[in-house]
Amino acid sequence: RLGSATSLSSAVVNTRLQELLRLFRERTERVKEKLIDPDVTSDDDSPVASPAVAPVPAPGGELEGDKPSGDDHYCEMLCCTFKYRPWLDRLKSSQFPSSIDPLTNLMYVLWLFFVVMAWNWNCWLIPVRWAFPYQTPANIHYWLLVDYLCDLIYLLDIVIFQTRLQFVQGGDIITDKKAMKENYLRSQRFKMDVLCLLPLDFFYFKVGVNPLLRFPRCLKYMAFFEFNNRLEAILTKAYIYRVIRTTAYLLYSLHVNSCLYYWASAYEGLGSTTWVYDGEGNSYIRCYYWAVKTLITIGGLPDPKTLFEIVFQLLNYFTGVFAFSVMIGQMRDVVGAATAGQTYYRSCMDSTIKYMNFYKIPRTVQNRVKTWYEYTWHSQGMLDESELLVQLPDKMRLDIAIDVNYNIVSKVALFQGCDRQMIFDMLKRLRSVVYLPNDYVCKKGEIGREMYIIQAGQVQVLGGPDGKSVLVTLKAGSVFGEISLLAAGGGNRRTANVVAHGFANLFILEKKDLNEILVHYPESQKLLRKKAKKMLKSNDKPKDEKGGPGDPVIIPPKADTPKLFKAALAATGKGPLERLRWRLKELRAMQE
Repeated sequence: RLGSATSLSSAVVNTRLQELLRLFRERTERVKEKLIDPDVTSDDDSPVASPAVAPVPAPGGELEGDKPSGDDHYCEMLCCTFKYRPWLDRLKSSQFPSSIDPLTNLMYVLWLFFVVMAWNWNCWLIPVRWAFPYQTPANIHYWLLVDYLCDLIYLLDIVIFQTRLQFVQGGDIITDKKAMKENYLRSQRFKMDVLCLLPLDFFYFKVGVNPLLRFPRCLKYMAFFEFNNRLEAILTKAYIYRVIRTTAYLLYSLHVNSCLYYWASAYEGLGSTTWVYDGEGNSYIRCYYWAVKTLITIGGLPDPKTLFEIVFQLLNYFTGVFAFSVMIGQMRDVVGAATAGQTYYRSCMDSTIKYMNFYKIPRTVQNRVKTWYEYTWHSQGMLDESELLVQLPDKMRLDIAIDVNYNIVSKVALFQGCDRQMIFDMLKRLRSVVYLPNDYVCKKGEIGREMYIIQAGQVQVLGGPDGKSVLVTLKAGSVFGEISLLAAGGGNRRTANVVAHGFANLFILEKKDLNEILVHYPESQKLLRKKAKKMLKSNDKPKDEKGGPGDPVIIPPKADTPKLFKAALAATGKGPLERLRWRLKELRAMQE
């Protein structure tokens, strides 16, 4: 009895020690996973929130937190009360920036718009007021009011804005006030800005209000070209603005020519010959019509009579041919740049169709190729995204890839917990591919060498006895084929057919690209392999229960003992019953 009790107690102690050892191992594994993968949730219970303490009411019966202070301001609207700051406080708190980035600051672009409007006022109205009798003593104060308002805009641009513009020196962005001011004072633009504000208006007291004395105001052309560059940088369709600007160039040249024609007619005498303006109708419209016919060389104009008229007409013809050819060439360049992508798309499609016709490709295949070209172009605006990004630096390509693809890739369970820089390197290797309806993305049994991320569209996983039953439909943001990136041996074969349901835009990550990246991230490589093993085990469990044929088995099970061998053991006295008897005899001997 004593020996049996001792053996029983030792067995209990051994069992308890093994249980404790198993618990310690499990806890160690959980801590290890938590250190490697921060996304793994802890098994510990969440701390219980402490009960909320009710606020103590003030002696007056109101809560202290609900009582508005005397310095606060409230606005009652409908049934609610909103806290707001007085407009004077808001005005005091706002201040003008000490430095302005001319490339990205939209406030500076808006200010340039007002400067350009003042510049256009001078460029368009000075010739009109000089040639046509539109400026009279009755309305002279209106003209002068707008003139000096434009001069004020010029002055504010010099004093406030131009002295605060940041600039680059030796690769550094200079934001120091003194340095920015000195940089502007040494620039060519400062000289032109001072020249365009020459106070020639003082000659008004001697020669009268002559608009030609304001001609230096037109020298602020640098602001106009800077505004064009900044506006084209922020517009999504800049070619539309370029077309409008080129058209304005043509209209302005006709405007100046009409002013010169009226001046020439007034110099010769209105209605003195058949060539000059006869003074009937709207003077500006009639002269503008004459300028259009002259510059475009339509013909049908009366012949000049005097030497002055002949020289003026010859200069008009020469200038018209030159100006019109320049405008047509510039318009062609603008339209060509706007449709460059469309032209490239048509060229690629025509070359592909010519190739397919030469080799007599079946018509069904040709139609699918045409459909791919059309859908890819209309959905992406380009045929290959890599061609657009190849000219950018590596850092900018990474920034674009993060904005476009990071939200999708970060949701992949296989990559959660990996090194963030490894994810960034992987984003640059993603390749966009468009699949047409009923295209096979991958087929059952083929070697998997890539992972797929659905960017847009849907794909269907097919299975069943006939291989055509829809098992599941994957939508945008889903991932499939990720285990094939890390599986080794025969475990990376596709287990089902995947077909595009409609048009599908997928990101593809190839296995060789991932292997090149993981060389530099060994810890992430260990974590990925561990997760891949877990996914393979979870995927193989239902297959093992069903006992499906062809399942990959890492450790084959022990084979059953053949029946003939069992009979031979029984005949020689070495059967199970004889072994049991021998075991009992051994236990009795140990007890004695």
